[in-house]
Amino acid sequence: MSGAVEINPYEQLCGLPFFTLPLDEDPVPGALPEPDAVAWRLDCGYEEEWTFDKVWQRFTDVVDTERVRALVIGPWWTGDYSGLGPAMELIIADAARFPALRGLFLADVEGERCEISWLRMTDVTPAIEAFPLLEEFGVQGCGDTYEDGDLRLRPVKHEHLRVLRLESGGLPGSVVRAVGASELPALERLELWLGVEEYGGSATVADLAPFLDGGRFPRLRHLGLQNSEIQDEIVGAVASAPVVAGLETLALSMGTLGDEGAEALLTGQPLTHLKELDLDHHFMSPAWTARIQEALEPHGVRVRLEPAGDIDEDDEWRYVAVSE
Repeated sequence: MSGAVEINPYEQLCGLPFFTLPLDEDPVPGALPEPDAVAWRLDCGYEEEWTFDKVWQRFTDVVDTERVRALVIGPWWTGDYSGLGPAMELIIADAARFPALRGLFLADVEGERCEISWLRMTDVTPAIEAFPLLEEFGVQGCGDTYEDGDLRLRPVKHEHLRVLRLESGGLPGSVVRAVGASELPALERLELWLGVEEYGGSATVADLAPFLDGGRFPRLRHLGLQNSEIQDEIVGAVASAPVVAGLETLALSMGTLGDEGAEALLTGQPLTHLKELDLDHHFMSPAWTARIQEALEPHGVRVRLEPAGDIDEDDEWRYVAVSE
């Protein structure tokens, strides 16, 4: 990661606070929270004996899985990094034991433990399909950093998914196109960290068209198209996109947004209906940030405008908030 803006990690899922399962051989009865009171986070820690299959077995032994509402997968490896695939297969195989599951987040891993670009992912489609009542789904990881660890997604049909969040330093265009081809009638929040080409980010503005036209996800109220090295182009497309009229909040943060994008925003469709416009980690000049504030804040729009750092007008080098 780089940049001045602090990226807040997940702290809740489905409104439930994270609780990391203690790695005790003999947990004290009553010491654990109620199964439906927290988002259970599984972390293999640093002890090589705690492989994911052992952590998973312990979790399903000591927690009433039928009441679990949210599940978070932290570091799933011990020793050398390994792919997410085998861990996800365990989860999917036990899907029937989690009838109340409404939230699933894969790869809640801090940079100190493993950079986002190093996380070896897999096809995450089966995880969505295995839980037909799932309401929130999130993934963290990159694209083609590893030949055997690509982040992949196929178009899906899911009646209940309300929140989809894909965090990446390089989101493959194939994943973005799969989102655009999915049938998600309940979707209210979509957040895509698009990243950079160096780490597998190959999405283009054309790949965003299916959900910019406003017809694909009719209930969408929050759209985040973030962390892109082509942020000005994206903002230019969003400025005239029909989807914006139905949004309450819009995030175009974490990328390389400059004055070109700022001008597109202010000369495009009205944004005064928004509750919040997030432009944090930007490279706009003070003159343009002031114009955005003057245009929107009197209408009650909360505008987030934290710059990426000290902006040198003679320095054309820009960077996204999260890449490696």
